[in-house]
Amino acid sequence: MSWIETESLSFTARHDSDDSAFAERTLDRMENLRLRLEDRFAQVPGEVTVVIHTNPAWLTMAHPFLPAARWSAAPAGRRYMAGWAMATELHVLNDSHMERRAAGDDSLEALRGTAERLYAQLVVAANNSALPPSWTPRRFARYLRWAWMVEGGAQYFARQVGLYRAAVIRRLRESARPSFPPSRRDAVILGGTIFDLLENERGPEACERLVDGLLPGGTVPTLEDAFDARFRDIEEAWRDYLRGMTRPSGVR
Repeated sequence: MSWIETESLSFTARHDSDDSAFAERTLDRMENLRLRLEDRFAQVPGEVTVVIHTNPAWLTMAHPFLPAARWSAAPAGRRYMAGWAMATELHVLNDSHMERRAAGDDSLEALRGTAERLYAQLVVAANNSALPPSWTPRRFARYLRWAWMVEGGAQYFARQVGLYRAAVIRRLRESARPSFPPSRRDAVILGGTIFDLLENERGPEACERLVDGLLPGGTVPTLEDAFDARFRDIEEAWRDYLRGMTRPSGVR
């Protein structure tokens, strides 16, 4: 395989020559995302390399924590774990593998936006040093505890929450009642719903405040501070939000 590099203003893609169009499209979208995030965060990393893999096995070998993260996610969420963020690199599958994993048009668009979602994760981590990347065993354990924030925040800031709507509906109809906040198994599918609800209730600045720092005491005070509400009231509003997603259009 012949590796080549494609550059944009802030990013570099390393990829097979057959993936040049995918690389160019990915870098263009990441540049647009970076411009949007500059208005919302103090630190927005540049000089990030996107490594586009032609083989899922090579992606799996990109970092030892990726297989463990996939194992911890529910089967419905594993299809979306088509990449992994490191401190200065984003590893993703190429377009043909995204197409094979997709479960519909929105699913394909979410998968093709993997690099953007991972970059949003990098931006959140740059502004909140408690969250990964970078990766150590301790920080991976923290990721598992706060997976709903890491995955949900990345979806939200990459503007991809709506692309998971069908997956959310399927999760609610086919599986047991989800925990609040979503467990690490549900984080990839349901994490973004917390941020969507928070924007609806408190505005976009509250979403930025939520990822800005983990408050002493863990999830409960962190969510209560962001929503300015009691934890049980936030959970009730979230479950109402989820029920609203499963109703047929026009039914209240």
